[in-house]
Amino acid sequence: MPRVAFQGERGAYSEMAALQYFPKAKLVPCKSFADAFLAAEKKQVDYAVIPVENSIEGSVGEANDLLLQTRLKAVGEVYQRVRHCLIVNKGVKIGDVRRAHSHPQALGQCRQYLQKKKIEPMPAYDTAGAVKMVKEQGGKDAAIASRRAAELYGMKILQEEIEDRKSNYTRFLVLAPAKADKAKGQYKTSMIFSVKHVPGALFGILGEFAIRRLNLTKIESRPTKETPWEYNFYVDFEGHVDDKAVRQVMKIVKAKTSYLKVLGSYKKAEF
Repeated sequence: MPRVAFQGERGAYSEMAALQYFPKAKLVPCKSFADAFLAAEKKQVDYAVIPVENSIEGSVGEANDLLLQTRLKAVGEVYQRVRHCLIVNKGVKIGDVRRAHSHPQALGQCRQYLQKKKIEPMPAYDTAGAVKMVKEQGGKDAAIASRRAAELYGMKILQEEIEDRKSNYTRFLVLAPAKADKAKGQYKTSMIFSVKHVPGALFGILGEFAIRRLNLTKIESRPTKETPWEYNFYVDFEGHVDDKAVRQVMKIVKAKTSYLKVLGSYKKAEF
């Protein structure tokens, strides 16, 4: 039975994603993303399941910054459908609620709902953790989290599916100390690179993928945090590092970049 780390309390969407990928795993909740990464790096767990982007709010900044530093390899991915609930203590009515606590990503995904109800968003470190806190504090504040979190903590659901967009998914990467073996199926590869400061540098790199008909599924820039206005590029594309075309493009891209890190190749997940 694998041991799998996730960030947050029991009932968090990260726990749900981990259960979706590892139905029989022993799950290990961690206070922060850094703690989940460290548990896997020190082999206290076999895997860590980490959210990297949401279909509404975009990338999870802290998690992506940690990907730049970690020695872990990406060995899988999973999409978790996110259905947010407004959760309160028993006896509280919708008209009583003035504040709602949750992770900043969840608050952003429910922005229009909260504005319409005139409820003040209150950032917390975790969705399920917000439910636990609201229960412990009592009172008329609400939390935004999953139905599973409400059930685990014996709380009342005032409204379900309060997210602003119903096509709300979070994408998680499954990380491990060693890369996964290749098997049958469609694969994706994730990598991070920075370009040299010459005109057309990024265009020249992306063109190498186009020439070999390698489909890019994501490209995003994030600040290096070392030099102002310099960026790392996070790229996902279809293919495995052992494929001939991917080996060719990696060789060329390495020569054209000032920094290159391959996070790993893994089976492509489906919605």
